[in-house]
Amino acid sequence: MVIKADTRIKQLRQARGITQTELAHIMSVTRSSVNAWEMGISVPTAPKLVELSMFFDVSTDYILGLEKAEIIQIDDLSDEQKKIIYSLLSYFHKENAENGSE
Repeated sequence: MVIKADTRIKQLRQARGITQTELAHIMSVTRSSVNAWEMGISVPTAPKLVELSMFFDVSTDYILGLEKAEIIQIDDLSDEQKKIIYSLLSYFHKENAENGSE
């Protein structure tokens, strides 16, 4: 099994619209540490991996590439907000199926 932490960390960071420097500040590490994670030169320590998963709201298994699906927390959303999320997901899955992306 291939660990995909480098790719996942970069994707999650970019999806949040933050720089390596900003992520480094949030994680209390150097920018070069974040760069090394994203280049596959090193892997975050277990405590930093947990911090990353909490910051990005994903599981540690997702970051490591052990889990295929990305999981987001919606527990604190109202029923109406959850309905909107589910509607959007349904729409995107339908679009992907029609375009052959799944």
